[in-house]
Amino acid sequence: MHAMMFGGNGKPLAWTEAPRPTPGEDEVLIQINACAVCRTDLHVIDGELSDPKLPLIIGHEIVGVVIDKGARVDRFAIGDRVGVPWLGWTCGVCPYCRTGRENLCDRARFTGYQIDGGYAEFTVADQRFCFAPPASYSDIEAAPLMCAGLIGYRALRMAGDAKRLGIYGFGAAAHIIAQVAKHQGRQIYAFTRKGDTSTQNFARQLGAVWAGDSEALPPDPLDAALVFAPIGALVPAALRATAKGGTVVCAGIHMSDIPSFPYEILWEERMVRSVANLTRRDAEEFLRLASAIPIKTWTNPYPLARANEALDDLRHGRFEGAAVLVPGAAK
Repeated sequence: MHAMMFGGNGKPLAWTEAPRPTPGEDEVLIQINACAVCRTDLHVIDGELSDPKLPLIIGHEIVGVVIDKGARVDRFAIGDRVGVPWLGWTCGVCPYCRTGRENLCDRARFTGYQIDGGYAEFTVADQRFCFAPPASYSDIEAAPLMCAGLIGYRALRMAGDAKRLGIYGFGAAAHIIAQVAKHQGRQIYAFTRKGDTSTQNFARQLGAVWAGDSEALPPDPLDAALVFAPIGALVPAALRATAKGGTVVCAGIHMSDIPSFPYEILWEERMVRSVANLTRRDAEEFLRLASAIPIKTWTNPYPLARANEALDDLRHGRFEGAAVLVPGAAK
């Protein structure tokens, strides 16, 4: 099979001929039809997530078809369409797993990080951590739901019932979760890179009542803020924009260091918290909600062989919504 292989040390991905994987007893073999590109992939390539298996096939927003399965697989049949997210395996027996917090499992393994992922023509995945994408979505449309949607949904849950919701970093996750927030009757305030009027207009198109630069204060204090951009300096900025008792949710798996800030912007029962990974419950709830709203995903398809170009475009904010790699598309 063809794959875009990561060899470490910040090197570009290499177009490689690799053996087709064989499913274990609890795994399905998936022919990949689409894999969305996530900022976490950049964190792996840049060495900001420091424990990848090497060599590695990155990618964890996978949609494809089951073409083979292990002896113990009973959740899926040959020919079923499945989606595969970031959380790829948990032990099932640790205190976190036994109390509904499998996202914090000490032995967890992650797709496209410790497990080969979706920048390839085929992959294998544990049946427990595969899900059926809503039938109303094409493979390309469904791929961003598997991480941008799932992590965004968990972050939104952490915001509680906040009416005025700030979103810092209006990329793949934000463009999905803004639609959920609007559906729930919340007011959306979008914060972007300074002067990024294109993204600000995109946010307004998705229902934002206000859009502006990340350094700006919104016209009304926020009840909660979701920080999707991996920039630590946005945490004190979000705290300054948040009302008493509000919550700032750091939604990424990696963020640059948070600078020191005066206690007065945390005081009055404001709270800063993080989101770590996802649970299967998150996936089941969100995928039902996605089709019920319904959520629209803005996608930018790239052939698998152009994965490095897609990653560079993501790094520099050259598109709205999500990039999606398509195996089999012409180079």
